[in-house]
Amino acid sequence: MKKLICGVLIAGAVGGVAQAAESAKDKPSCFSSVWDYFKSSARDCPLRYGPITLYGTLDTGFGWEQWGAPLGTFADKPNYAIQRSSGNTHWLWSPNGLSTSTIGLRLAQEVAKDWEIIGVVEAGFNPYTLQLINGPQSLADNNLLKPPNQTTSFDTARAGTWSNGQAFVGVSNPTYGTLTFGRELLLSQSALVAYDPVSSVAFSQIGFTALYATFGASATSRINTGFTYRLTYPNFRVAAQAQVGGYNQDNAATQQYQAQIGTDFRGFSFDAIAGYAVNALTFSTFGGAPTPVGFDPNSIVQATELNTGGVELVGRYQWQKFKFYLGDIYSVSTNPSNPFPNGVSTIAPGIIVPPGFVTTNAFTVPRLLNVVWTGARYAVMSNVELASGVYWENQNNYLAAPAVCTGSGTTTSSSKCAGGRYSYSFLVEYLPVPRMTLYAGVLVSNVYGGDASGFQHTQNIAPTVGARFRF
Repeated sequence: MKKLICGVLIAGAVGGVAQAAESAKDKPSCFSSVWDYFKSSARDCPLRYGPITLYGTLDTGFGWEQWGAPLGTFADKPNYAIQRSSGNTHWLWSPNGLSTSTIGLRLAQEVAKDWEIIGVVEAGFNPYTLQLINGPQSLADNNLLKPPNQTTSFDTARAGTWSNGQAFVGVSNPTYGTLTFGRELLLSQSALVAYDPVSSVAFSQIGFTALYATFGASATSRINTGFTYRLTYPNFRVAAQAQVGGYNQDNAATQQYQAQIGTDFRGFSFDAIAGYAVNALTFSTFGGAPTPVGFDPNSIVQATELNTGGVELVGRYQWQKFKFYLGDIYSVSTNPSNPFPNGVSTIAPGIIVPPGFVTTNAFTVPRLLNVVWTGARYAVMSNVELASGVYWENQNNYLAAPAVCTGSGTTTSSSKCAGGRYSYSFLVEYLPVPRMTLYAGVLVSNVYGGDASGFQHTQNIAPTVGARFRF
């Protein structure tokens, strides 16, 4: 499928040579000097050849962590929010604070009046290690290490390939909508950008992790082989998404479906998204526990299998220079419909889950997970914005009887006990030129109850400064 998508992009480039030759006679003035290029935006002055556009984002930064961990080679970020491996106080290079560094190709080829063939191939990377982001590999790298000695690692849908972000083709028409097929973000994940007051990785609890938008299974945030349909009319939009294929197609679930409806009127914007996934997989490191004999510790991870579903309700209101935000994501996780206890492949090439290391009964008592947030943005000037957000997550006690919860904080007896997270953040963004964003902010994150079980600390304060360049 990925080879087919790349083939379509190449064919589009070849088909657009004549168009490129024609446009080359009158190049945009933004290429006349370095300064002209920098003071233009990526949208106004793209790096385009015929119907193919090369685009990218480079996001670098530096920060301090009250309780963090060294940056993992294949991880996309430090522990901006408190994690189980957060045990060191340090200054560190802090990539991808505002958004993930990416590079990609975009296709937009008109084939008839108002009809376009579109496509995208995109990869996310760590700008300091220069490695493609690979969540399962970051987990495997910590298999032999206890939490105090670990580097940052995350359960993500990015798995070390050149299409770890997106890879899709489709057709688009302003009247009939857009239909695409391939690797794409979940509707519930992509919607958060417009409804998060501090939309970022380093300063937002819902931007730091995909756990909430995936309704409880972070690795499912991207469907690898799925159809997505979007239709927009004035002040109204609908969308639907359906996965085809399962684990063998490098999906993190055997089935996944989502639907969305939204509207805009008089400064208000609202969206509602519902979805569910069957036999979804979440991945974790062995974390210093014994690994199975006969398997390379650098090529295995553990997994938990579950069914999960939920609803995302988000809103925004703009009044003069202010924007106000409110959101809620509610999810339910249960035991899987079809257990695979004898091992499965992962979404990352070369990394597997060995037999006996797929947990299929973690949600005998369903987990109810809810996260709510609110916040605001203020445009001080046309190129300066202030943002602040408050986020709160809570989960029920889903520890099956006869076990009971004891202890508190980091000594809570089980991660299945009732608990949660809460955080608040502040961010300043300044655009000296349209392509460049300079930013500074802080995220204060806290964990309590079952969520804190096994952690070394319950709070992290993480100020970060950085710069993002787009082309």
